[in-house]
Amino acid sequence: MSSVKDLEVFRKPTSDRMGIGRFRFSDRYSVFDWGEMPDLISRKGEALCIMGAYCFERLEEDLRTHYRGLIDNHGKTVRLDDLKHPSNTMEISLVNVYRPKVVNEGGRLRYDYTVYTPELLNCLIPLEIIYRNGLPEGSSVFRRLEQGLTTFKQLGLNHYPKPGETLQKPIFDVSTKLEEKDRYVTWTEAMEIAGTTHGELSEIKRVLSSVDAAITQIASRAGLKNEDGKIELAFDDERQLMVVDVVGTLDECRFTYDGLHVSKEIARQFYRKTEWFKDVEEAKKKAEAEGVQDWKKLCRSSPSKLDPELNTIISEMYLAASNELTQKKMFDAPTLSEVIKKYKAYA
Repeated sequence: MSSVKDLEVFRKPTSDRMGIGRFRFSDRYSVFDWGEMPDLISRKGEALCIMGAYCFERLEEDLRTHYRGLIDNHGKTVRLDDLKHPSNTMEISLVNVYRPKVVNEGGRLRYDYTVYTPELLNCLIPLEIIYRNGLPEGSSVFRRLEQGLTTFKQLGLNHYPKPGETLQKPIFDVSTKLEEKDRYVTWTEAMEIAGTTHGELSEIKRVLSSVDAAITQIASRAGLKNEDGKIELAFDDERQLMVVDVVGTLDECRFTYDGLHVSKEIARQFYRKTEWFKDVEEAKKKAEAEGVQDWKKLCRSSPSKLDPELNTIISEMYLAASNELTQKKMFDAPTLSEVIKKYKAYA
């Protein structure tokens, strides 16, 4: 299904009825839209699954989600409190995914979203919905500002931000989900892409705010600051919004601990120092200029593996974060503060 998890379908969704499936979270990881990287991060999949399940069960108090439970070692669907051993498999309700048509117009790619209308039921909303409580170093906001792709006023700020800044009011951001690479859009464009009404757009922002507040509270118990995160949403068979994919993990959120990243950002920082990252940036620019859909074909190199010591630290970080975010010691791992000390020494 994706570079980091696989989907097993038990009942396919129809135009007006949700299906049933299972996510199997792998130890694979992805950075910079590349897809599967050349090595694995040990037990990352189980840690993501447990974190995601915990957050879904918290969100269910106020919001609809597609979460149905975890699969235990007897093959039964259970709640997290009833799980005796770590699991990498989550059962979910399924909706339809309608991919936009790709049109090449004068050497430029355009995506046709006309399939999305206010009457469409039981479908993924083709957007990544993003909240930003802070702007840590590495935030894409700074790249967009430097390249003139947005302004601080368009982001709702009254000044040019600095790395590490905590925002007085969260920024709500949005990008495409089903294109070859994610593309930031305005909320007006997002509404047109997804075929939503003004009322549904307001409800999307309300759901985003609720998820942000819940994850911020969960993270704070582990001493983590919830800097930013993304969610995915869908319309169910009654066109009611529900939270889908997975939420609240180190892959979906950018957490910090005393200013240090505790998320997939650590892997991104490692690769930003490589020649491969420069090749990725050049390939994306060239693909956009030439109207090429698969930018990876233009990339001159492939990524190397992570440094083995850093790989171990990242693995321990996922396991420790799962233990402390959920307050359930499912994994035999050092504490998060101990892992942070290891990372400081490494860095």
